[in-house]
Amino acid sequence: MTTVAIPHWNALGLLPPIDPDRPASADRSPYRVSLPDVVQRFATSPDRCQILSGLLAYRAALHGIGVISGFQWLDGSFMENVERIEGRPPHDLDVVTFAETRAVTRSPEAALVFNHDRTKARFGMDAYVVDLDGLVPSKLTTLAAYWYSMWSHRRNQAWKGYLQVELSPSEDARAAALLLLIAPAKETP
Repeated sequence: MTTVAIPHWNALGLLPPIDPDRPASADRSPYRVSLPDVVQRFATSPDRCQILSGLLAYRAALHGIGVISGFQWLDGSFMENVERIEGRPPHDLDVVTFAETRAVTRSPEAALVFNHDRTKARFGMDAYVVDLDGLVPSKLTTLAAYWYSMWSHRRNQAWKGYLQVELSPSEDARAAALLLLIAPAKETP
């Protein structure tokens, strides 16, 4: 997968939805980035480190039931400079997982990761899954447009960007190791 650098927050404290110097370029939201880059960029406080730990645990739960093919869109106040914008830490991370689920092991763990409320309680993720198995192109287009329109703006209508990471577990161990290196430093007063 070819990735890009995570753009800096703009003057509004948001990821820019497009490259303002090249507005018609393909370098736009959702930005395809690596999971370790997400950790490196956003593990800036104990609250953010805890949320990232929840993301890695959620991904491990998905991988554990056989969900390994697809990608995730990451958004919400976690992707914003909400500490400056609203004077508070992010509460959670919004995640939409676009995945093939035909190989899912039917188990209590599977029921957990596909249940929004239980996933929120256990992992701190505002998580949704779009099952790509058997999805006809028109339905996929409708779902992608829905999530793009939901996530490309704040409630105040400010246009913003978000990130995309591969679902494959290939980067998770490196991201977890990086988080362990960063998190203790962030917790020291």
